[in-house]
Amino acid sequence: MSKPFSIGVDLGGTNLRVAVVSREGEIVKRITVSSTGNVIDSLIAAIERLFSDKINGIGLAVAGLTDGTKILSAPNLPILNEIDLVGTLQSRFNTPVYMGNDASMAALGESVSGAGKDLNTFVMLTLGTGIGGGVVYNRKLLNIAGELGHVIVEPGGRLCGCGGKGCLEAYASARAMTTVAMEAIELKRETMMAKDSGGEITPANIYKYALQGDPLAIEIFKTAGFYLGIGIANYINIFGPDAIILMGGLIGAWDIYVKKAIKTAAASAFKYLFAKAEIIPSTLGGDAGIIGAAELTYC
Repeated sequence: MSKPFSIGVDLGGTNLRVAVVSREGEIVKRITVSSTGNVIDSLIAAIERLFSDKINGIGLAVAGLTDGTKILSAPNLPILNEIDLVGTLQSRFNTPVYMGNDASMAALGESVSGAGKDLNTFVMLTLGTGIGGGVVYNRKLLNIAGELGHVIVEPGGRLCGCGGKGCLEAYASARAMTTVAMEAIELKRETMMAKDSGGEITPANIYKYALQGDPLAIEIFKTAGFYLGIGIANYINIFGPDAIILMGGLIGAWDIYVKKAIKTAAASAFKYLFAKAEIIPSTLGGDAGIIGAAELTYC
C-alpha cells in the first residue's frame, strides 16, 4: 500500500518551496528556502527537515523542459540543466522521485483538490510573466510537451522569448504587456503611465491606470485579452474541455483582460464546444504545482 504522505517541491528561481502533502491533496506542512547558492544542497536540507517513514515519494515541479529524469532547460535555474537531480535524490532518500513541468503539475494539482477535481477534462493556463499550461483529459494528465503559451496567434508576429514569432506568450503575458507599455511611452503616446516611466512598468500599475480610465492602459489589457481568447478558442476546439482553468497574477484583471478573452473565445470557438466549457479561476493558486508534484508519486 502507498504511504499517506508525499513531498512536493516547487523549484523556483528565487525560492525552493517544499511541502508534505496528503494523499487527498492537502498541504500539512511546508517550508521555503532560498534557491540562491548551492541549490542541490539547499534542496536536500529542506527535504531532510520534512522526510519521514510515512513519505511515499518525492515530486518535483520545474519551470522548464524535463524528460522526467533530467532538467533539459530551466532558464531560472540554469545550474540544474542536465544534472540527474532525480537520481541524486533517489540515492539520498531511498524513495521514488518524479519530475514534471510546473504548469503541468499545477494542472494535476487542480485535478486532485482544486477547481478541476470534479471535471473529466480541462485545460489549465498559468498567466504570469510567461504563459504555460497543462491538460487533464478523461481525468488523466496528458504526457505532452504542454507549451500552450507557444501556440501561434499572430503568424510572423512579435518575437517571443522562445525564438519563435507570433506566440501567445508574446502577446498575452505580463512580459508582453509591459513591453507594449514601455514601447508606447517611448513613442510619446499620451498616457498616465508616463509618470512611472522612470521606474518599472508592471501589469499592476498598468491595471491601476486602466481602472482610472487611461485609454492606453485599457487598450493594452484588452489587446492581450483578445489574443488570450484566440488561444483559448484553439484549446476548446482541440480538447472539447469541461473547463479552462486560469491561474496566475494576471487573473486579478479578470474584469478587463479575462472578460475580453471570454468574448473573443465565444466568437472564435465552435459554439457547442464553447457552450460546454466554463472559464474559471484556479482555487489552489500558487499551491497547485506543489500538490500536483506530490500527486506524481501516486500516479
